[in-house]
Amino acid sequence: MSIKKFALRGVSTAALSLAAVGMLPGVAATSAIAQDAPPQVAATIDGRIPVAEFVKAPNMKNVSMSPKGDKIAYLTGKDGRDVLVVLDLTTMKETPILAAEEAREAGDRTMTGFRWIGNDHVVMTIISRENLGGGLSDFRRLVAFDTKSGKSVQQAWRDAGGDAGVILYADHDTGKYLLQRDSVANSTERWGFPEVVEVDVDTGKFKMVQRTNPVVRGWSADSNGNIRAGYSSDRDNGKFRMLYRGENERNFKTVYNEADDTFTGSLPTPDLFIPGTDTAYTTSRHEGYEKVYKVDMKTMKLSEPVFETEGFDVGGLAVDGNEGKLLGYRTFDGTRDTVLLDETLKTVDGFMEDFFGKGEASVIDWNEDKTRFLVYAGVNKRNGGYYLFDAPSGKMQLLNWARTALKDAPKNPVKAEWYTASDGVKIQAIVTYPRHRMGQKNLPVVVMPHGGPFGVLSATNAAEPWGQPLAEQGYVVIQPNYRGSGGYGREFEELGRQPGGYGKRMQDDLNDVLTYFGEKGVIDPDRACIMGWSYGGYAASRGAQRDPEVWDCAIAGAGVHDMALMNKWDAENLGRFSSGFQATSDDPDGISAAKNTDGPWAPILIVAAKRDARIPMEQAEVLVSNLKKSGKVEGKDFRYIVQEQGTHNLPYDDVHIQWIEESLAWLEKYNPAYIPSDGDQAPALIKFD
Repeated sequence: MSIKKFALRGVSTAALSLAAVGMLPGVAATSAIAQDAPPQVAATIDGRIPVAEFVKAPNMKNVSMSPKGDKIAYLTGKDGRDVLVVLDLTTMKETPILAAEEAREAGDRTMTGFRWIGNDHVVMTIISRENLGGGLSDFRRLVAFDTKSGKSVQQAWRDAGGDAGVILYADHDTGKYLLQRDSVANSTERWGFPEVVEVDVDTGKFKMVQRTNPVVRGWSADSNGNIRAGYSSDRDNGKFRMLYRGENERNFKTVYNEADDTFTGSLPTPDLFIPGTDTAYTTSRHEGYEKVYKVDMKTMKLSEPVFETEGFDVGGLAVDGNEGKLLGYRTFDGTRDTVLLDETLKTVDGFMEDFFGKGEASVIDWNEDKTRFLVYAGVNKRNGGYYLFDAPSGKMQLLNWARTALKDAPKNPVKAEWYTASDGVKIQAIVTYPRHRMGQKNLPVVVMPHGGPFGVLSATNAAEPWGQPLAEQGYVVIQPNYRGSGGYGREFEELGRQPGGYGKRMQDDLNDVLTYFGEKGVIDPDRACIMGWSYGGYAASRGAQRDPEVWDCAIAGAGVHDMALMNKWDAENLGRFSSGFQATSDDPDGISAAKNTDGPWAPILIVAAKRDARIPMEQAEVLVSNLKKSGKVEGKDFRYIVQEQGTHNLPYDDVHIQWIEESLAWLEKYNPAYIPSDGDQAPALIKFD
């Protein structure tokens, strides 16, 4: 968690009156929010918005406010790539700082993140990708941009090793911060065992705070800037080790050293040290569901639950690390929310709820005095934009739409709904309905399993990029949180890890979507395609191979198609223990689409990113080669697209647009959204400049 930022998505708090707002320091008791730029409300948009408009780089993302609240920094899309910009909120002058592209090959340099240190410095994380012994490795450094002088200053580069980019604590008043870094000052024998230095953001000069420890690969600091804990994990036996020392103690002691070979637990790491104590807040799944506890860091004994939600995992804590203050609890029940504890944030959130509607605004950042707030409005019902709310004056100002073409166009409705799998397991799915066809029955469907697969989930208000564009074209889009998904407790996740889960029972969960929603009359199960990226790409090719009578087509992006080959790669690159995460050892060949290319297949679109650092290109190459050997015809039975500039994260407009447009073309070829028997026609596409 960063020092002060966290997402408040549709927080369920009672709306407070405007008079009540005035009871808090610095917040005006006004009767209405004043606006320079009131939110537009597009009454209707009759035409269809093209799919490309939904995936273009937004005008604003990763927006962060300076401590005094007079500037913001954010990424903006320009010419298909991200550009870091600082906006002076007094003059409204924008200062572009740096263009960021995803590093792909040896010699590439790029920015991967940024944050404020003090009120005038944006500290950027820069990586340099290098070829070391035939493999690619990233060197990480920090550079501070002075918004007053326009100069950039290297931060603690002298004697830095492979990684010098982890900020543990920052004092905004002094501009001093703690940086975890590898050092080569004396030797390279402790490469990967970091030290901690205190850095002056203005000069980049530093001094030692914590020397390396032979068993620590990462450190943690408290709200006073004291190093309190160290961590490491063993790649081969999976043991996670934690060292701890009390606030006024000199030496560290091992307090935890265990492995979880089920991969379904949660590590008892401190989310927030409680000042002046040996107690911290943490989360744990030891009682089945993720709950919030206090933990005695010396004995690792947990308290009774401090906070829990029935039937779901708690999503984590929202904390102010510098103040040592717990701000709220993140929750999930199909929708991501935050239960707030901070009174000022509760008040402002209620204010936003009154103004924009329940669940329609997220307070994403604020200044240190909590008088100015950044708000994103457009969570559920409409596309949105970023606003600046000045509490003392009550002034609300639109800074920019997230995407110019969309502005506040109405979204296709999204709901979290439950269905029962064929073996009786209850499963939640996120369903996006086409807004142009509300109330219509027997519609075509795209089933879209999320990536991961384990511990990941889809939510109604998550920034998932493909449900909206495809629903806009007339499809019902269903994203099942199949067994193994996160958010529903340890037992539900373990269901996916049991023998017969991966590629079998987990795959059945996707098929069962068609049965349930078909019986409801929402969809026509005979007009169904499966589409996904990463694990979703695996599920798509597995569906095309195993269940060709179920799916009219499949769309597999960045997928794994030969599991034994992937397991070998994981063991070499992730370590022997971590390679077991995917839980595929019981039948790797049987659940691999590339090993079973004979026989009927559903027509499949295969998309591979040439510079994918997670899924090697050989996965797609093996599948395509074997399809051809089995007599499948390219252009008819399958189509193969290699994205030369693509990575696992679809980082550029051109590759992302290609993915969604090619996916739509494949859907329209084998499962068109509109057919004569539907009784309606597709609205005209809107043209944007």
